Amino acid sequence: MTTTTGSQNVHPWLEQLVGEWTSEFEAPAEPGKPPQTFTGTEIVRSLGGVWVVCEGRFETPGGVGINLMTLGYDPQKNKFIGTFVGAMMTHLWVYEGSLDASERVLRLDTEGPGMEPGAGLTKYVDSIELKSDDHRVLTSRMLSPDGAWQEVMTMNYRRKK
Repeated sequence: MTTTTGSQNVHPWLEQLVGEWTSEFEAPAEPGKPPQTFTGTEIVRSLGGVWVVCEGRFETPGGVGINLMTLGYDPQKNKFIGTFVGAMMTHLWVYEGSLDASERVLRLDTEGPGMEPGAGLTKYVDSIELKSDDHRVLTSRMLSPDGAWQEVMTMNYRRKK
């Protein structure tokens, strides 16, 4: 699934993300309250055919949230790699992952701050699932102190026509 152009490695799976998208996601609210729903947009562009850069903007009760994700493929590691930053946090998330057997889901492992004060770093998994050419879902889960994976956020993206 990887092709080579000169010394550059291009991964076709990432090219499927290129385009303009609308987004809608739910994030947990305070205990006992329903999840909050937010909407936004994302522009995904290719950077030299090696990386994709995903720039998102979404509405929050406090204003506009902005985030930037980079994704690429490292043929030496045989892994997808990337980063994530958001204007709402100071942590740089560093990804490493792979496709599932169906090649529809990209699992990205990372570490970040726990949700509890003083929790330190914990493990997270962000999964990008291609539902169709025009619909993808990003699900973020964190490893809770009891060893169970807890869903933190689910975001649906739909390609703009």
